Amino acid sequence: MSIKEQWINDHLVGGNVTWPFAFGYAGRSSREWLGEWPRQTVVAALDAMRTQRTTTWIDPATGLEVRCVAVNYADYPVVEWTVYFKNTGEVDAPILEALHGLDAAFAVDSADSCILHCNRGDDYRADSYQPSADTLAVTPGHAVRFAPNGGRASNGAFPYFNLQTADDAGAFVAVGWPGQWSASFSRDEAGVRVLAGQELVRIALKPGETIRTPLMALLFWQGMDVAGAHNLWRRWMLAHNLPKPAGKPLAPMLIMCSGGFFPGLKVSEASERQFIEAYVRERVPLTHWWMDAGWYPCDEWPQTGTWVPDPARFPNGIKAVSDVAHANGMQLILWFEPERVTVGSWLEQNYPEWLLGDNLLDLGNPAARSWLTDHVDRIITEHGIDLYRQDFNMDPLDNWRTGEAADRQGMHENQHVQGYLAYWDELRRRHPGMVIDSCASGGRRNDLETMRRAVPLLRSDYQSFSGDAGFAVGNQGHTYELSRWIPFYGQGVYEAASDQAYYVRSHMSPSFGICWDVRKLNLDWELYRRLVAQFQKVADLMLADYYPLTPYSLTEDACMAWQFHRPETDEGMVQVFRRSQCTTAQQVLHLCGLDLAASYRFTDLDNNLERTLTGSDLSRQGPGLLVEITHQPGSLLLRYCKAA
Repeated sequence: MSIKEQWINDHLVGGNVTWPFAFGYAGRSSREWLGEWPRQTVVAALDAMRTQRTTTWIDPATGLEVRCVAVNYADYPVVEWTVYFKNTGEVDAPILEALHGLDAAFAVDSADSCILHCNRGDDYRADSYQPSADTLAVTPGHAVRFAPNGGRASNGAFPYFNLQTADDAGAFVAVGWPGQWSASFSRDEAGVRVLAGQELVRIALKPGETIRTPLMALLFWQGMDVAGAHNLWRRWMLAHNLPKPAGKPLAPMLIMCSGGFFPGLKVSEASERQFIEAYVRERVPLTHWWMDAGWYPCDEWPQTGTWVPDPARFPNGIKAVSDVAHANGMQLILWFEPERVTVGSWLEQNYPEWLLGDNLLDLGNPAARSWLTDHVDRIITEHGIDLYRQDFNMDPLDNWRTGEAADRQGMHENQHVQGYLAYWDELRRRHPGMVIDSCASGGRRNDLETMRRAVPLLRSDYQSFSGDAGFAVGNQGHTYELSRWIPFYGQGVYEAASDQAYYVRSHMSPSFGICWDVRKLNLDWELYRRLVAQFQKVADLMLADYYPLTPYSLTEDACMAWQFHRPETDEGMVQVFRRSQCTTAQQVLHLCGLDLAASYRFTDLDNNLERTLTGSDLSRQGPGLLVEITHQPGSLLLRYCKAA
């Protein structure tokens, strides 16, 4: 029996189940009495690879319904579940509290060291996504705790963990909650106990009300190293979580955004036409045109809450821009920030009762969500929008919690999260071929529930409009670490103040934008086309297996390198960066995932120079791949394939 099968038997289907969640109800722990309530289980196949098991309990005394919806994956060692609570009675239910969507122990041999691998979240810093690998010692009463800042799921903390329980085994833990979650890890002689859930819940449900826990997902791994485990996770993310609009896999994107952020430019129909026509004239093969903030009536872009095109700057609506984009083979991205409502906006003036606090549109309010869904749907349809981009530039936690009664703590957040997900689900139902872009001041709301509906086309706002070379190192670090967890992400890069190739490659992503101000007369379009052509040669490989080749570092005296490898076709790419103070021109890299008996042809995409090496020589057992970068900062981009 595999680790996953044993875990499911112990926690979901066996005769003596310790359920993987726990909560308090009427002052008592569910561990004490849940087994006494009447229980019903229904099993159904969702598709060829997923089986859903729904277990429902009802308290005969109060009418509280508890429903655990668990999904088992046949093709991956993954199980997941969400728990729902509904008051089916006629009066307020007793208080629900301490809702842990995950409350379970993971066995660890007392002789083994247990390592918790995790990362920082994003908060506009060079060290966003910085990794940590901490040994969990046997310390009764002590727990390592994590929570985001301000209610956005990946703001400063990251809701993904890899609990390594032996040298070659462990479990990934993901908290799917686009709000204020918390998780803790504590170790005793028996193993590691993990608690995770919405951070604050103390609610007396009114008749008919429903709340839920975060989606909890576990991926078990064994018989491999940590890099192999992360690639197993990446493959599951690509197979079962990355959105597939109209059933089609997402392809890499090459994007340009004028966005009104360049000096002296306020976005308009005229400016968008000017920028699109420049890229078409210069033969840059963009897949998407990105219209960011400021297309609505406003003096400055943060004045959100009036969601119509500014008639002065867009007399023909956004449709005039989408028509130009479509005529030139591009899809149109349009930016929204529907949850933040500012003073003087249409929403603030007409529906102040829909707001939580002063400026948060309450998506837990059915009337507000219905209006928003219909209104945005109409804009998407009438103006020819292909990709819906949603931003969120505020911390909602105070809006959710301020003024909540002692027996309603966490209710606003829970209802808002349910409404947010329902809003996106309805947009996707009405527009099955549409992609959604998740943004929250960069990458600050990218939990698993969000990643099942959207892709983060801007992994972080950590970018420089002036091309400051210092931002290159931080973005190298972002690629190095985010690639372990979220396979499809994006980043944009502006014109560099120094080495353009080094700067551009430091930001290269599966969805990639190189944003130049086309009003300048001295742009090196030939260089732009060359860098775009290089991206096109390797973009699809960024969705293959990923291997770090050097240690993580943010210092200017380091070299950093990584590899993407597709085992199905035995091809891949290698990126190498020599930073500004790195004194070593040569590096030896040992590649991963190769056929040791085969030979591989490497092409340097800067000069098309080729060389052929054997898989055994490139491996850790051989001399490795010798690369040389003569200038600093400098970079290499190599593509390889199996030699005939």
